[in-house]
This record gives sequence, C-alpha cells and structure tokens, in this order.
Amino acid sequence: MLTPRLAGKKVLLEADWQQQAEAQRTRAEQWTQPYRDRRARGELHPIHDFLFIYYRFAPSLIETWQPSFEQVLQATQVPPGFNLKYYSCEQQHYFLDLKKIETKARRRIDWQLQLLRSTQARPAQFGCFGMHEWAMLYQGGPDGRARHEGNLPMRLPQTEIDEVVRSQSICCSHFDAFRFFSPAAMTLNRLQPDQEMRMKNEQPGCLHTNMDLYKWAAKAMPWIGSELLWDCFEYAVRCREIDMRASPYDCSSLGYSAIPIETDAGKAEYECAQRSLTAAAQPLRLRLIEKLSQL
Repeated sequence: MLTPRLAGKKVLLEADWQQQAEAQRTRAEQWTQPYRDRRARGELHPIHDFLFIYYRFAPSLIETWQPSFEQVLQATQVPPGFNLKYYSCEQQHYFLDLKKIETKARRRIDWQLQLLRSTQARPAQFGCFGMHEWAMLYQGGPDGRARHEGNLPMRLPQTEIDEVVRSQSICCSHFDAFRFFSPAAMTLNRLQPDQEMRMKNEQPGCLHTNMDLYKWAAKAMPWIGSELLWDCFEYAVRCREIDMRASPYDCSSLGYSAIPIETDAGKAEYECAQRSLTAAAQPLRLRLIEKLSQL
C-alpha cells in the first residue's frame, strides 16, 4: 500500500518506466548524436544545432527520461539519471518531491507562469513575415558579419537585403530576437522590446515566443516531466525550420526550400505557416501553464 504522501499519484511499474526511458533515449539520440558528431568535427547545422547552442541546454536533458510530479516509479534502486536533490523514495517508490523545490526555482516558475498566461491571453499578431532574421543582417549585421557566415550563403546580395528591410514595417515584439538586430535596424522597429517589457510585449503569433516553449519547459525540469519537454522540443524544431526558410540565407544545401517573404506569394506562405504553428502552440502552452500552476 502506498504511503499517504504518494496517494493519488500514478504508479509506473519498473518494466513500464524503463521502456519509456529507453524509447525516450532512442528518439532523442536521433537529434543529439548528430549534433555531438558535428561538434566533434567542428561543423554546425545552422537550423537544428540552434536549439542546443542558443538555448544552452545539454543534449542529455532530452535524452534522460524523467517522470512528472504526478507519477511514482516502482524501482529497486535509484533510476539512471535521477538526482536525489529532487527525488525522494518511500518503500521502493521514487517520486519528485515538491518539498525540494528551492526558493529560487519557485520564483522562476512563478515568473514563467505569469509570462505564459499573459502571452496566452493576448491576441496573436501576424504580418511580421519573419523580418527579424533580415533585421539582424541589415547593413552587414551588428558586427559587420552574418551569424552563419561560412556555413550558409545568402540567397540575395546585401543591397537587396537592405532594400527589403527598409521597405517593410518591422514589428518584432520578442526581446531575445530584437537584441540581435543590427543597430541601424533597431531604429526601424515599431517596438523597442526589452527584458522588463516581456510581460506586455510577447504575443502568441510570434515564432520565437512559441519556440521559447521549449526553453520554459526545460527550465521547469525535472518537475514537469520528459513527455511535455519532448513535445516542446519537437515543436521548436518546426518553428526553427520556418524561421530559417524565411530568412535571407540559402538553406537549399540542407534540403530546405526558401519562403521568399520579399514577394507577395512568400508573405502568404509565411503567414499560413505562422498561423499553423500558432495553433499548434496553444495546447502546448496550456499544458505548460497547467503543470506550472499545479507546482
């Protein structure tokens, strides 16, 4: 019989959670092992490696399966990859012990929850057409060189990139994207987003705001469990692919066709993809809100 602390939690038998852990590692390694191999060779995949480099979470985070706090694992010994800083054990049942959430982590979870709620409640804005990647390259970029210089060629010359930027209404609402704009492009943006204004600026139509669902899920680990983390990771990959296809970079060598947002047809294609990704983000954000609310 389970102890009172474990009452109401879902019990996973040892064979069952071990199977889940093995399946998690297998599917994650389809992404993590190529990344490690490229890194060993000094190479970079400008689309997929972004999720490991920009967000700076170790590949092991998505490889190592973790239950959520509603689950209890039947185990004869400490499950592989578990940190007893977060887990407790009673009668050979391991569980995430919410009493072990540190004060600093609780404050972070509370801030994330506020941001996610405010974003979810705001109407989605469309019509930005992924111009953030163009603004990062305006007049040569913030330091005179492209982020992917040496890895990807441009599909347009610099003069045409600059012309496209000047001809568009730049309306980036995402602070982490805006801070990489070239100085000249920053003055062209309708907003001047900063860290303090994230609660008021971030909106659910933004590709980068939605990609960040992976970041917020990762920062809430291990408490929310690997299932939601993995769903957010896979979703972020989809966002990143559209992000780069709509950029001035030529991604054809990676097997990706361009979304030429400098044309009317390209704008329509981008907005269609953006709306689809926005719809797919909504249930993920709601699941994350629910988990953090319970925490």
